[in-house]
Amino acid sequence: MTTVKFGLSTTFDCGYLPDQKEQLLVYIDEQPLTPIIYSALQNQGFRRSEDHVYKPHCSNCNACQSIRLPVYTFNLKNSQKRILKKADKFKVNLANKVSEQYYPLFEKYINTKHVDGVMYPANETQLESFTKCEWMDKVYIELYDNELLIAVAICDVTPDSLSAVYTFYDPEYLKYSLGTLMILQQINITKQLDKNWLYLGYYIKECEKMNYKTRFTPYQIRTQDGWFEFIE
Repeated sequence: MTTVKFGLSTTFDCGYLPDQKEQLLVYIDEQPLTPIIYSALQNQGFRRSEDHVYKPHCSNCNACQSIRLPVYTFNLKNSQKRILKKADKFKVNLANKVSEQYYPLFEKYINTKHVDGVMYPANETQLESFTKCEWMDKVYIELYDNELLIAVAICDVTPDSLSAVYTFYDPEYLKYSLGTLMILQQINITKQLDKNWLYLGYYIKECEKMNYKTRFTPYQIRTQDGWFEFIE
């Protein structure tokens, strides 16, 4: 059995639940991280941020649960079909590097949609924190209205999955439900790349901002006892 080293962060204020403290379990092993190692860690509930891999490890709270979609059994709801039909005029493109068009769109998104969030006001370092990682393969799912870039989904690529890192879009296109649309596109791309899973990060039942992740079914939640599938 291989021994892997992890470290504990200091505690800090939770970004999702009020009056809660957060602590992270962080990968600190001498063996360099790779997409293969990350895939195994993802299966245990870990997530990537920049070059680091972590998962919440809070002494009095287990609210953060990793959530993933088994894309080959995904059931498209009627409301989601309508979103796809409405957006049929848009073009999807896959890129493997960051475009100079990304930051203006990212800035517009943060400074319009998240004025009450910790990322306001936007800066280029924030976008770089999602896109820069020396050991991870990434794909950028771009959505265009003719020649205008209107949405980008940043995804990590492992041998068996895509992992949603961050999505941003043009707030002027709200009527097209671009947040939902880009998850649907990520599901399609995951299948096109012959991967089994789309990881959506963490789900927190008590956090309203996280609840959209359970609108895609079936989905799997990882608890201390393993992965459990929910069909709604």
